[in-house]
Formats: sequence, structure tokens, C-alpha cells
Amino acid sequence: MDGLPPAVDAFDKMTAEDSTTVMNSDPTVGSPAKVPEGVAGAPNEAALLALMERTGYSMVQENGQRKYGGPPPGWEGPHPQRGCEVFVGKIPRDVYEDELVPVFETVGRIYELRLMMDFDGKNRGYAFVMYCHKNEAKRAVRELNNYEIRPGRLLGVCCSVDNCRLFIGGIPKMKKRGEILEEIAKVTEGVLNVIVYASAADKMKNRGFAFVEYESHRAAAMARRKLMPGRIQLWGHQIAVDWAEPEIDVDEDVMQTVKILYVRNLMIETTEETIKRSFGQFNPGCVERVKKIRDYAFVHFTSREDAVHAMNNLNGTELEGSCLEVTLAKPVDKEQYSRYQKAAKGGGASAEVVAQQPSYVYSCDPYTLAYYGYPYNALIGPNRDYFVKS
Repeated sequence: MDGLPPAVDAFDKMTAEDSTTVMNSDPTVGSPAKVPEGVAGAPNEAALLALMERTGYSMVQENGQRKYGGPPPGWEGPHPQRGCEVFVGKIPRDVYEDELVPVFETVGRIYELRLMMDFDGKNRGYAFVMYCHKNEAKRAVRELNNYEIRPGRLLGVCCSVDNCRLFIGGIPKMKKRGEILEEIAKVTEGVLNVIVYASAADKMKNRGFAFVEYESHRAAAMARRKLMPGRIQLWGHQIAVDWAEPEIDVDEDVMQTVKILYVRNLMIETTEETIKRSFGQFNPGCVERVKKIRDYAFVHFTSREDAVHAMNNLNGTELEGSCLEVTLAKPVDKEQYSRYQKAAKGGGASAEVVAQQPSYVYSCDPYTLAYYGYPYNALIGPNRDYFVKS
């Protein structure tokens, strides 16, 4: 998925002799069409052609993947939004689209299915299925995870991470957000936003790193390759670059229940009592408790209405000389982070410990993740020192 170029239509590769066939290949008039590359000669060629005839989808193989659809027949409108794709793992190596498509189309309209292929013609055990709508992808995860595709062979289906955010380290600490944005935009394309953390001890300085949001995963992948050490310098010296923790995609229905605020950019000396007094000023007694860690805090309210009212009134205001950033806290999928824990080299807290931790974190704040015991290396990459020392 890392910046793979889009597959080329099979007809682009036809010779001049084939031009007549192309012009007359409309299935509605019954003229023969050339069998697409990747389908021709496949062990199950007849089954794949039958699938294409039934659904009207195209299929082509290039760059190690065979793409079915993308877009589907008659598609009009923009590309599906983020969150519409699922990852499918544990696919038996002799299972192909003729078996996968009938399963995955039961939960929604498939925009495209990309099956990763080996040179020997077998699949590599995994695929990506993109649906036309987000709710269809969520239904696929809910209903098709552990689907028995063959006797005793269960598919693994989970949300695909379409990461559009990079971590950039080695930034001079006196640089402001606008300067960082300008510099990054000079050398990479598709920059949407830069998230900068002020130093806990000196709000005039940054912490030496930033998160850069790009317009697409492809743009982020291209930028990552361009910014790799040894290829380019910013501000006259080498920088560190890696994928950032992707933004957590929280169901809208779940977010409607959140009554905890995440408050960033506090002064270190600001106390929990001061925060409670400030956030509770609109309705005495509405703040249940405050948990402050370094220069950020979680503020728990008795009702969502009070939390939203305080957020709308206090975001962007000053408290003891520092400009606050206030958002609703995002519930974390504990199972997801348990898997990160198990996968992280060097251990960390066990899955049982993670399960006991509070479930609310701000998705792109490594300090918060660290506080709750989530390993730096599983989420952030090689730049742990920035989070430990700054």
C-alpha cells in the first residue's frame, strides 16, 4: 500500500493490431475482448473471466497486485473516503477473486479489491478490499472476520490503515509552526497541516519534532521517501522521518457519547485544581475530576453537554499565560493497542495491564500514549528520545 502506483488499464498495453478488437470489445454487442494481463494463463482463468462477465468489473495485474474494479462499473463521483478499506489476511494461497468477491460483496458494494500476487501465480496471503461506503467496510470487519473460506481456514479481516501522517524529528526548537509548514511544503507535495508541540518548560520553543498531515496516503509515502536521511536536509542538517501513529478512526456514534476533554499546551506549574476551576466555571459541579500529566490533562465531566460547552468556550483561550488546545478525548480500541503491545520489540506492559488502563487518549499525542503504557516504537518509530527527553 506504500505509495503503490495505480494499476494501468490492460488495454493500454495492446498493439496496433488489437485496436479493432478494442473498438469492438463492448460486451453488449458480443464482440470478443482481449483477456487482461494477469488473468490470461492463470490457473483459474475461466473462473475469473466468468466473474468479470457476471459483475462487469475490470481486472488487471501490475506491480505485484491484481486489481479488481477501481472504480466499479458506472461509478460517478469522487474516490471513496478514508475508512472504506479493509485488510484481509490469512488467505489460502490458492484462493482467488472468484472465491473472495462473492464473500465480500455480501456486505456492500466493492469499489476495488487488490490481491497481492507472487511471481509463481499464487497469492501472497493477503488483500485489500475497498468499499463504496464506510459503513460497508465496518460491516465487513464485523461480519467477515474469521469467515471460514475453506474447511478450517479462517480469514482475518480488520480496518486498513490509510496513514496520511508523518513524524518529522530534528527540527530546530526555535522554529514556529508557520516556518515548519513553509519549509516542509517547499520539498514535499500535498501538505495539509503541521502539528507542533510547544516545549513543556518554554512555550516559545517547540519540542524538536512535528507531525505533518498529507492529503493522501500516496502523498505521505512519496514525502517519506523524499525526506529519508541522506536524501535531503532541512535547515541545513539531517532530519528524522517515519510514519506517525495513524489517526484513530472512532465511530461517530461513539464520539457522541464522549464527555471527557483533552487539554493540551498547559503550563507545567498549572495545577489540577486550577484546571478544574477554569473548566467548571460555566456550571458549578460539572467537572468530576482532572488528571494532569506534564503539560496536558484530561477533564472528566458529569455530562456531555457541559463538556462540549466548556470546549467551545475555552479552546484557544489563555490559562496562566498559555494558549489552550481543547478537544474531545477519543476512545481507544483496547484490543488494537494490545496487539501493538504484543508486536512491539522490547516488550512493554502486557495485554492484561493495557486492558486495565483508562481508554481515552488523544490519538496523535505520544506523551499520552506513553503515559498509558503504549510502546513508543510500535506507534512512532525510531525517535523515542524526542518523547523521553523533551
